[in-house]
Amino acid sequence: MSDSVATADDGPADPRAEAARPPIRVVIAEDSYLVREFLTEMLSAAPEVELTAVCTNGKELRAAVEDWHPDVVVADIRMPPSGASEGIRVAAQLRETNPEIGVVVLSQYAEPSYALALLDKGTRRRAYLLKERIRDRHELIGAIEAVASGGSVIDPPIVDVLIQARRRAADSRLSQLTPREYEVLAEIAQGKSNGAIAESLVLTKRAVEKHVTSIFSKLGLPETEDVSPRVKATLMFLAEEHEEAE
Repeated sequence: MSDSVATADDGPADPRAEAARPPIRVVIAEDSYLVREFLTEMLSAAPEVELTAVCTNGKELRAAVEDWHPDVVVADIRMPPSGASEGIRVAAQLRETNPEIGVVVLSQYAEPSYALALLDKGTRRRAYLLKERIRDRHELIGAIEAVASGGSVIDPPIVDVLIQARRRAADSRLSQLTPREYEVLAEIAQGKSNGAIAESLVLTKRAVEKHVTSIFSKLGLPETEDVSPRVKATLMFLAEEHEEAE
């Protein structure tokens, strides 16, 4: 995998050890029939791998992990039952319950938020690949072998979007806000009053008022007669959300 960013704890493998090493036990979880069949055919034919279970959703995947105790899970990011970041959720759960299991997540798009969530507690035994890359057998098998041995693989396009996201964040005035202040700003952007924000975030109204004052100060938004700082803050928030979505 010459054009992927990968790290591993082990050094160059001994050919004799490779020959004696048992195949890596893998469970697949993918809701797309075509992709699932492609992965099944590819991994079933790979001598490096023993395909132990094929799942269509997160619920089946969790059960398969309990039943088969695989070395590696290969999972789509978006699949039922949540329909959103199910693969990331399973990876986070396995980090706590089965840290020895490697996880290779597959995505159709380079999503920085998903990559950050996947790597939140470290890169060890984690890989993020774009689905277009798994057409090359060596890319997928290489990622499986890497996470099984304690390493990591991050697709180069993912690295690119992470760098771009970090650069945008560094340039943004919103980066000055604390996590709680950002939450309050998100509520402001929904048109909520301070009282409604307090109820939503389980804060006192006085605490919300302090956060709002701090937000306006950090964003350089004094009260004016033409446009309120609340409206300006909302526009800044929505503009940044739009940039991240593009």
